[in-house]
Amino acid sequence: MKSLHGILLVVIVTSLVLSGNGQKPVKPDRFEVNPIDSNQVNLLIEVADRYYFTKPDSCLVLVQQALVMAREINHMRGELRALNLAGEAHRVVGDYPQALEMQFRALDIAKKYRDKNREGGTLGFIGFVYADLKEYRQALHYLLETKKIYGGIPNSVSSTFNWSNIGYAYEGLNLLDSALYYQQTAQTTSAALPHKNLRILTLTRLGVVYSRLGRPDEALNCYHRALQNTYEIGDRTNLAKIQTRIAQFYMAQNQQDSSIYYARLAYTNAGFAFQKAEILEISNLLAQLFRNKKMSDSVIYYLDKAATVKDSLFGPEKLRHVQLFALQEQEKQQKVLQEQEQYKSRSKILALGVMLGFALLIASLLYRNIRHKQKINVVLQQQKEEIQETLMELKTTQTQLIQSEKMASLGELTAGIAHEIQNPLNFINNFSEVNKELLNEMREEIGKENYIGVNILSKDIEENQEKISNHGKRADAIVKGMLQHSRTSSGAKEPTDINTLADEYLRLAYHGLRAKDKSFNAALKTDFDEAIGKVNVVPQDIGRVILNLINNAFYAVDEKRKQNGHEYEPMVRTSTKKSGNMVLISIKDNGNGIPAFIKDKIFQPFFTTKPAGQGTGLGLSLSYDIIKAHGGELNMETKDGEGSEFIITLPIKD
Repeated sequence: MKSLHGILLVVIVTSLVLSGNGQKPVKPDRFEVNPIDSNQVNLLIEVADRYYFTKPDSCLVLVQQALVMAREINHMRGELRALNLAGEAHRVVGDYPQALEMQFRALDIAKKYRDKNREGGTLGFIGFVYADLKEYRQALHYLLETKKIYGGIPNSVSSTFNWSNIGYAYEGLNLLDSALYYQQTAQTTSAALPHKNLRILTLTRLGVVYSRLGRPDEALNCYHRALQNTYEIGDRTNLAKIQTRIAQFYMAQNQQDSSIYYARLAYTNAGFAFQKAEILEISNLLAQLFRNKKMSDSVIYYLDKAATVKDSLFGPEKLRHVQLFALQEQEKQQKVLQEQEQYKSRSKILALGVMLGFALLIASLLYRNIRHKQKINVVLQQQKEEIQETLMELKTTQTQLIQSEKMASLGELTAGIAHEIQNPLNFINNFSEVNKELLNEMREEIGKENYIGVNILSKDIEENQEKISNHGKRADAIVKGMLQHSRTSSGAKEPTDINTLADEYLRLAYHGLRAKDKSFNAALKTDFDEAIGKVNVVPQDIGRVILNLINNAFYAVDEKRKQNGHEYEPMVRTSTKKSGNMVLISIKDNGNGIPAFIKDKIFQPFFTTKPAGQGTGLGLSLSYDIIKAHGGELNMETKDGEGSEFIITLPIKD
């Protein structure tokens, strides 16, 4: 009998799935085979789960039958899963009131049976519906509750999907930094999960955030990667979404023809996938594009399509249902809160009665307890004073360490500056001696009345004097640069030539290290982008960051040189590049690199890989804070045994 029941179930499921291929699904009244067991319900749900995203109408037929069967055998988990699927299928086709009704019913069951995992998933589904309705704050309320249940870090398909939805809601609220953080985290996690549809979704949403942040190259890269994934797995649903985003991207770039091409593809694919919300967005986009081309017939056609779809999605009746569900849920929550308050009140009354019963016992012990507390308070006060004193000592030590780090960088510069300033001083001294000799010769020629020789000597003296002046100015510039570095930063930004700043600190750091260690040598390579121009920064602060990173690079290659001997050629490369409205400063070395197990610690205060006494562990931490204060980023790329690269990203304009 069970074998016959299984065969009939497979036949019905197969017919329902096939009916989703362009035909209206036929819903059977019910299965006429008994007995029903949970395996049959689970089979229906598993099949429905495969098709809710691509064939939502057929999914709803399967889910409805699964609900009937689950309720007959009191299969709570089956009913809960079926309601979740029904809600998602209704959301896909744009029936938001029904989607909310299904999910709120599922939420009641999850809470009733204290299934926290299903409760979290259902809250996430509800948040997603509100996000599609553009009720982003309401959506975040539910999505952040889901995040609490799943934990702080996404590690599964469900939690990753929820993080992406949170980023989607923040993007809708124009909180783009938060949106970028959540979408980047979701995209990184999804890459390690065997769910390509989720990978496609996170890539697409990340592209939208990049586009809105004015990072078009990164946005287009995300879109094309997502597009390639859709072709690999035949995901027609996400295909329409990606094509819509690419069309919007090209419209923003004023590439009308490319935008129309992708918008038409998206319109066709959205129709195949029953995506009403996507059809509405594409229709409005096409109407705008054709309006720009003054093609009024096409404008009217797509505006009519948009109006029809908008009415089916957000008509007065549907909005009323959505508001009704929100109101009912609010009333339900208020009722729960009232019951909790009543329970607390009863508990308080009971507690008072118990307390009164023990009043005499408490009174007899009270005096002894007061005396004991007085003694404890004295001890606590002493401990508090000791802790405050220790805290003050720690703050003083921290200030001294920070100052020590700054003075260490100044000390490292001093040797380099001494080398740099010695060169022009030598020139000044030498040319002064030559001029002295020339003046003596000039006096002799004047005495001989040889004015031709006098003229020749005077020209030589003038040339030497000009060289003395030039080298004096060079020495003056070096001293001013030293004073500018050593003085406390005012915090005032000023237009600064980043290329000159990086080149000066590279040379000064190199000569400073050579002054301390004559055996040190390294190839210095530079690649400066002349298109950068001047960037508005605090030069003393950015100079300290560059100096710290270059010194770290020299330390890394020197350590590798000591290990490998003459077979190894140390190299430090400093480069700049303009990328959009950002400037990138790169300091790269071919040292030993940073081991993977300490990569996450290098920006922490007081963490250092140098031996005791050679570093405070504050250099990278202070550098990271300085770059963040400038609205930029400090990132690190490294390969163990091959070297490291630190990249400073700064906005060109505030």
